[in-house]
Amino acid sequence: MTSLRRMLSLSSSSLADDGDPEVGRRTDRERSPLLEGDDGGNNYSGENGTATGTGIASGTDTLFSLSREESMVDPGIVASRRNLTTFAGVFSPVALSMFSTALFLRLGFVLGQSGLILTLLQLGLAYLILYLTILSICAISTNGQVQGGGAYYMISRALGPEFGGSIGLLFFLANVFSCALYVSGFVEGLIDNFGPGGTFVGSSGGLEAGNRWWTYLYCTVVLALCLLVCFIGSTMFARTSVFIFMIVTGVIVTVVVSMFAVGERCVPYPDTNPRLHPVPNDTNITVCANYTGFSLQTFMDNMYDRYTVDYITGKNMNFSVVFAILFSSVTGIMNGANMSGELKNPSKSIPKGTLGATTFALGVYVILTFLTSFTCERDLLVNNYIFLQPINMWPPFIVIGIFATTLSAALGNLIGASRILEALANDELFWMILKPAKFATKGANPIGAVLISWFLVQLVLLIGSLNAIAPVTSSFFLLSYASTNIACLALDLASAPNFRPTFKYFTSHTSFLGLLGCMIMCFIINPIYASIALVVCMLLVITLHLRVYPESWGSISQALIFHQVRKYLLLLDSRKDHVKYWRPQMLLLVNNPRSCSVLIDFINDIKKGGLYVLGHVKVGDFDDMPTDPCQVDMLNWLGLVDSLKVKAFVELTIADSVRDGMNHLVRVSGLGGMKPNTICLGFYDSTRPDDLLSVQLDRKQRRGFRRTQNQGENDDMTSRFPEPRDNGADKPLSVNEYVHMIADIFKMNKNVCLFRYFEQLDKQAIFNSRQPRYIDVWPVNFFQPQTSHYFDNTCLFLLQLACILHMVPGWKSHTILRVFLCVETQTSDVTRIETKLRQILTDLRILGQVKIVTWEHVTRHIGVTASATRDGVVLPPEYLVALNELVKNESRNTAMVFTYLPKVPVSEAAWSTYLDQLSVITADLPPTVLVHGVHTVVSTTL
Repeated sequence: MTSLRRMLSLSSSSLADDGDPEVGRRTDRERSPLLEGDDGGNNYSGENGTATGTGIASGTDTLFSLSREESMVDPGIVASRRNLTTFAGVFSPVALSMFSTALFLRLGFVLGQSGLILTLLQLGLAYLILYLTILSICAISTNGQVQGGGAYYMISRALGPEFGGSIGLLFFLANVFSCALYVSGFVEGLIDNFGPGGTFVGSSGGLEAGNRWWTYLYCTVVLALCLLVCFIGSTMFARTSVFIFMIVTGVIVTVVVSMFAVGERCVPYPDTNPRLHPVPNDTNITVCANYTGFSLQTFMDNMYDRYTVDYITGKNMNFSVVFAILFSSVTGIMNGANMSGELKNPSKSIPKGTLGATTFALGVYVILTFLTSFTCERDLLVNNYIFLQPINMWPPFIVIGIFATTLSAALGNLIGASRILEALANDELFWMILKPAKFATKGANPIGAVLISWFLVQLVLLIGSLNAIAPVTSSFFLLSYASTNIACLALDLASAPNFRPTFKYFTSHTSFLGLLGCMIMCFIINPIYASIALVVCMLLVITLHLRVYPESWGSISQALIFHQVRKYLLLLDSRKDHVKYWRPQMLLLVNNPRSCSVLIDFINDIKKGGLYVLGHVKVGDFDDMPTDPCQVDMLNWLGLVDSLKVKAFVELTIADSVRDGMNHLVRVSGLGGMKPNTICLGFYDSTRPDDLLSVQLDRKQRRGFRRTQNQGENDDMTSRFPEPRDNGADKPLSVNEYVHMIADIFKMNKNVCLFRYFEQLDKQAIFNSRQPRYIDVWPVNFFQPQTSHYFDNTCLFLLQLACILHMVPGWKSHTILRVFLCVETQTSDVTRIETKLRQILTDLRILGQVKIVTWEHVTRHIGVTASATRDGVVLPPEYLVALNELVKNESRNTAMVFTYLPKVPVSEAAWSTYLDQLSVITADLPPTVLVHGVHTVVSTTL
């Protein structure tokens, strides 16, 4: 059995190889579609945008494909980059970032200002937001391979490049500000201990700190140390973070033990407190507050808030400012995700490590908050931010803890910022602006991104102290967390089958609550910063929306739109249609867009917010075709719609004849309650089609807000379609088939519009004309002139279409609507008929002029009897010519003519004559629309 399988396999492969090489390659692709290359899922190949395969076979985000940034480097380098475990790459940096400045520098400040109850409330709010956001991070990170860039990568691939790029840039700035915050905290601890009057140097000696520039110098040195570690790479960072985490854990243990072991004592205030030491370095007066040990009275005194002045900034504190300082110190939940490109298994490490580290950090904060509230007087907490140091059994432990937490947090944020910037640069969202950030070493360490991040941190450090930087940092991080929740919420609401994360402990409700909490607290902290950040974000979204992207990531907006459109299409019931809300639903049948581009643009003007479908029939036998040509052609047609900037759908079909294909399109175009009610055809005549597409594309690009295509791209678009036929070439259908199509449309109870001479339409010339041009309406069935005073559905449909065109901004300001009333001079009631027509226009709210023309010199060529004109085949040539001359004489300054399309004769033998008569009537007129309506399309009632 095994040998039989092997023989069959060899036989089939040889057949593929011996035949058409393309067939062989296609067979290989069909056997292993998931292992194909990388073209972004666009199904494009090369410059002309032709299709190359299925989306799953060519997507960059498929399970077995390399990411774009990884495919640019050697596979061995890619493997060497992924060397971090959950503990080293996620747990340690997240926990250290959460301890950062709050644990040893601001825990007493928060408790002393807010009291125990509000402190626990602030911790609860902060960690509730963090946990809800972590659930979203875990859901997104376990829904596929996470590449380098962490949070930016996840958000951009979920929300699309516009939102992903803008949020990614904001998150990069959040990491930059956060790094500056932690460096500032490091230097604050350094000066408190080793500056003038510091704990370890006393009143003599110590580091210079006479002005803010000395502080800035120390910040620069600390940041240079972080830069050095970043130059060495992520492995050094992982080793450093694990080692520092062990140290910090040991220091936390000594803090807990000391609070039980150390007895009551008076803890002096630092000399750097200007409120209690108005003269710097004046040590003649010793001011202190009590460490009481465990005391119920101390606990009760620390129960409630008593906001006072921050002795560093000199500003009064309140709930929002204190929360901002606390929250800015616990924003490290993304530090693990930022290292996604270096993690061995990011989909498992990010959820486990982040949740574990966050829970551990929260437990530490709650324990130390309760211990501190039982043992330290409020005055000590608000006047000595390093109060843990004097009460420790060995004070240098706290110094080590301050330096370890702040340095590691600064290091984590600097590396995180550089990785986000590297991902932004590799995706080329901001054109070539971020090109320097692409520079990397042979080991793929992004040196360029690190240097840019370092430089920006240097600038942020000019702001000043930790408490001044904290509100800005919190605002950036809250917006970044809000965007993460938006991404997860959108993915869940879109109900896409491929959104099935392995992490199950989240719902759309958790994402929504996380989003709501982030936005509310963002504005509570500082509405000005929040508003500025939102405005910057929206400006970036708009800027990136104007960008043309080289590849597609898949945008969540498309999934959400599909979900909502499907839902509302089901609610759109055609049985509930009412004439008051009628709108044109146009299906334009196009043979070659190179000769019909002007008509395509014109119908876009008269669709009035209705459905617009471009239909094309490819004549041939589908059984004889190796593949479906419509799949390739569809890409070209969609590109044409984008280039012409028309709001149209495209429907292509293959049929044995144009007529059969038209029937397919009329029946299947649209969806649900959105089906075409008006079928548009070009007029059948012997005129040689003009090639107008290139000119039309150039006009569109020049008038657009942005020029997205150059002449070469326009020529490329034009070349995707065949050249218009020559005069001697055979037409794709006969006269009888054409008229048969019109008869079929009538039979399917659809309105019909025939368009002639639209190659002459020049909208720019009309809009630039100094004298007004006219839109002429001839609501007369010329095949039955005795009915000229009667208005049927076709006459009303004529008026409706002309009115819609006149409502379009450019046409409205440069044209005048005219309605022609054909009368005979001997008629006694001309005034009554004119009054009636004006009343009809008034009732229909149509602003137009009524022009009376006498046409007895036309009608005298025909004996006006119903029997003579019933089939429309006995009209004398003199009548047709005179009628044409009448319309031409009235159209000297006319931009558009709307006229009546009579019904198709019953007898098929009369069809050729029917079309010839229409040709004579409309010969040499301005652009003309022959209209026949079958439905009531206007309403005179509310």
